[in-house]
Amino acid sequence: MDAKMREQLLKIIETNALLGTEDLAVMLGTDEADVQDTIHELEERHIICGYRTLINWGREKEDDITALIELRVTPQGGEGYEKIAAQISAYPQVESLYLLSGSYDFLVTVRGKTLKEVAMFVSEKLASMHEVQSTTTHFTLTKYKELGVMLDGSKRDERMVITP
Repeated sequence: MDAKMREQLLKIIETNALLGTEDLAVMLGTDEADVQDTIHELEERHIICGYRTLINWGREKEDDITALIELRVTPQGGEGYEKIAAQISAYPQVESLYLLSGSYDFLVTVRGKTLKEVAMFVSEKLASMHEVQSTTTHFTLTKYKELGVMLDGSKRDERMVITP
């Protein structure tokens, strides 16, 4: 499969990973074996890193607490940010970790059952790391959109436009 078609394949399965290889082959105008081989190759190369279902837990049960934590760190000589990122990523509470430019170095997304659980994780695990200079924690109040998906369904204004 050529690079352009591979990119199309990735864009399709990024938005709908439930499509079967037969459907994907029809959409791309190629044969199913080519799609299967390409997906396997992309998984092996860790371009496709996994498959996940996006669930709006707020509709099913009491939502967990999600926090966005800004970290300012001092990277150790010769190791840069990679060692710190590996340490932080190892915690199961950490959902995502980004190295950013700007006034802080990392943005960490953490999920816990309670506000106290998240606060204790920040104070005992993150803030206590030798390289961490400071933390700023933001607790999410409402999730409207995640991974490009509106969590409350499409809230379109169905009223008719009336003009004088």
